[in-house]
Amino acid sequence: MSTDYSYDDQGQFFPFFFVTVAGLVTLPITYSLLRPSKDLENTAPRIQTVYQPKDADLVEGQRRKQKRRELKLKRMITAAIGWLTIAYMIYLMAVTTRSMPKLWDPYDILGVSRSSTEKQINSRYRKLSLTMHPDKARPDLSRNETTETINDRWVDIIKAHKALTDEDVRNNYIQYGNPDGKQSTSFGIALPKFLISEGNGKYVLLVYGSLLGVLLPYLVGKWWYGSQKVTKEKALISSAGNLFKEYNERTDAGGVVAALSSGMEYHEVFKGAKADSGTGKIESRVLSGGILSEKDRQKLEEMDDATRRKVLGLLWAYLGRIDLSDTTLNEEKYEVAPIALALNEAYISISLAFATSSPVLAAYHTSQNLIQALPPNAPPLLQLPYMTRPIIKAIEGDDQRTHMTIQRFMNTPEEQRLTLATKAGLDSGQYETAVSVAKQLPRLVVEKAFFKVTGERYILPSSLVQLVIKARFIPPGMDRVAPVANQHDLEDEDPEEGDLDAIHGRRKVIRDAQGKKTGVEPEQKPVQPPLAYAPYYPRDHSPRWHAFLADARQNKIAVPPFTFTTFDKPIFDETTRKPTYNVQTLKMQFQAPPHAGKYPFQVHLICDSYIGFDDVRNIALEVDEAAKAEESRVEEDEISEPEDDTIAGQMSSLRSGKVLANDDSSGSDTEGDEVGSETDTDTDTDEE
Repeated sequence: MSTDYSYDDQGQFFPFFFVTVAGLVTLPITYSLLRPSKDLENTAPRIQTVYQPKDADLVEGQRRKQKRRELKLKRMITAAIGWLTIAYMIYLMAVTTRSMPKLWDPYDILGVSRSSTEKQINSRYRKLSLTMHPDKARPDLSRNETTETINDRWVDIIKAHKALTDEDVRNNYIQYGNPDGKQSTSFGIALPKFLISEGNGKYVLLVYGSLLGVLLPYLVGKWWYGSQKVTKEKALISSAGNLFKEYNERTDAGGVVAALSSGMEYHEVFKGAKADSGTGKIESRVLSGGILSEKDRQKLEEMDDATRRKVLGLLWAYLGRIDLSDTTLNEEKYEVAPIALALNEAYISISLAFATSSPVLAAYHTSQNLIQALPPNAPPLLQLPYMTRPIIKAIEGDDQRTHMTIQRFMNTPEEQRLTLATKAGLDSGQYETAVSVAKQLPRLVVEKAFFKVTGERYILPSSLVQLVIKARFIPPGMDRVAPVANQHDLEDEDPEEGDLDAIHGRRKVIRDAQGKKTGVEPEQKPVQPPLAYAPYYPRDHSPRWHAFLADARQNKIAVPPFTFTTFDKPIFDETTRKPTYNVQTLKMQFQAPPHAGKYPFQVHLICDSYIGFDDVRNIALEVDEAAKAEESRVEEDEISEPEDDTIAGQMSSLRSGKVLANDDSSGSDTEGDEVGSETDTDTDTDEE
């Protein structure tokens, strides 16, 4: 069988080809555009407030700018072009189907079924000859028939009859679709005629060379380079290198801010004349703002790189909420904050590689500063609406050695708190707004923290240990918060053997205050806390809680941080919006030290979005010798000895060194006789 390649001059096949290619590109792009976003920032609730900061329009402008970037305009245009192409090709397919000539079919010409016998075909032919023969048929003028049309139709009838009355011809038509048998395969190539015309072959080579030799390598290289030039924290590799050079074990939050100004991402934002324009104005405002320590001031003044110096000034202006009296500079001030927060994630990863606690804590606190737009050591009350430094100073008084936290302010009796705020300069509406926001902040309070090994009473050397943290969300200012009523909520019950749903945390046993099982919790969707209340941060940010173990004596991190973004129980009631005070369970697993002993640690639970909500407490990990656990197991076996005919009994006997005999044992050895006699005695007892 031969193969024939020809130009598809009828246009029968190229629409199918284009629909297939366009579908392969358009469908995935459309799915990526229409798929609901699973980002935490797009699924979390919001803290309700009417407060708008002074630069709310600039902050909102930056948010809209970011949303425009996330619209993925190129993908939308590509999807639109793809669907238009598919629609047009489908239209061409429909037109082609209507205009295409019908295939020659002898059965259709004679009007018989494909299962007709030769006798039936001959009978049908004779009937047609009575009406369709040219000597008997007359042209139908209403159908525009002519004598030539009648003759052609009769010729087709004769050919069809001959094709079906010969057995070999009929079999060929049934098997191969053609009376002449198997035919050569013809492929229609849908290319413009000028490309396949004689002498134009070079254009075909040019097209294929451009596609395969230029465009395809360019697209693959661009994708590969784009994926390799950033870290998993989405920071440029060059920026990570600069942050590594800036790392210092004795750094503080101010030092972290200076390190973040070294990112190469800023050079993409500040190009050309924007690289150093307005730097002098920024520095004069920042240096006179009273927010810099002497070390931070010296770092800014000694900066050599023009772009980095401007960025560092903008970062301090953002953290100090300093008005730069210039719309462009104020916009740039808010533009650098999200970049700095992304770089801070990379700086945390670098710091964790050195396992020193101080820089990690400084970086986490810098994250809080960036989200709340506050410099290091700023009054935590500045996180609330309408709170300013003069107002806070009046509330704190002159005898305060440390700044008042939001918790302390909200724990002050209502009348005294209102009096303090009113005298400081807040009116009743502003005061109510500040208090309302404070009561919605997701402050996570640790109720209990302990170590355990699943299924074991003791923690042995090198075993897999879980640090279990039981905590509740108690917003500041919540009055009469009762202690945990059901103490079993503060325990961590091991799942039953074989219960895969419980093992994987998909459900949990419910017990009452007396420890009696009352039911099983159904599987619940993870619960998100509300988005961070950060009116000056030009992005939506979902709070994250980081828990890690540190050795305070050596200033080292013993267990790297575990990050928690969702929780297993509702935080606020959906209808009343009041706190539920549910006990949340946080777990982090690590390997116990290789030697027995008592190991003191500090548990750090840090929220990356709020200042003053950190929880630090001491805890000791007791690792026991393996012999102690074995002795305890033996004592338990002696207290509760299982029956010998059970699997538990046989396992217990193996651990204790006994050998069980079968019931039909002949008692050939001493130990066997002894065990056999015991078995006989038990049997006699049973018979009695």
